[in-house]
Amino acid sequence: MGWAAVCAAGVLALAGCGQRAAQAEVKVPYSGVEELPEKLGSDGTTIVVGDPDAAVTVHLYEDPRCPYCEEFETTGGGPELRGATVRREVKTEYTLASFLDDRVGGTGSKRAVNALRAALEEGRFAEYHEVLYANQPEETVDGYTDAFLLKLADRVEGLRGPEFDAAVKTMKYRTFVTTSEKAYERAGGKEEPGGPGTPTAVINGKRIPLEYNGLLLDRSAFTDLLNRIHANPAEWTRTRL
Repeated sequence: MGWAAVCAAGVLALAGCGQRAAQAEVKVPYSGVEELPEKLGSDGTTIVVGDPDAAVTVHLYEDPRCPYCEEFETTGGGPELRGATVRREVKTEYTLASFLDDRVGGTGSKRAVNALRAALEEGRFAEYHEVLYANQPEETVDGYTDAFLLKLADRVEGLRGPEFDAAVKTMKYRTFVTTSEKAYERAGGKEEPGGPGTPTAVINGKRIPLEYNGLLLDRSAFTDLLNRIHANPAEWTRTRL
């Protein structure tokens, strides 16, 4: 099976952030994530989780309020991506957008991105990132309040403390929030000046094309793609979809 066929196998209707499908709520954080290295990249906006020497790098563009990002992280390809990262087969990078605040109103995306940056400072980004998506409010509800973000932080061992709490309440990393959103917008280039959409995945420098983006929500198809790339990363890089 060629690369295009692998990607097409998981294509679903996916046009961007909208209403999520009904599904069971997930609340348990992924065990083992806290053992992974995590850091802020040299560009000042990319958050990097995993073995720096991993053969495969998956760069994700996400907005914390996006229901399709939530679907990816809870029932789509996200659990397998976390597993592959824990196994040190994959390094995962994140660019965090906050455009949905302007689109649907409120400040929830910005506050969540700020809190995620504060969690990185405590070495708990990966765990907190998972907890936020597992308990994501409805997109149209500006539910990522300071109180809710702190309540969810209680579920991550070692995260809550005076510095983290203050960073959440004062929007300490508001500059990061702004520059991260701008990095997201730049990633869209001239064709997508507002950004590439969320979720978007770039694997080893090669973006999964928009027409195949639905495979991110198909856990089996995304797992197959990751396994094939891990087995032969050079072939993925040189193949045109």
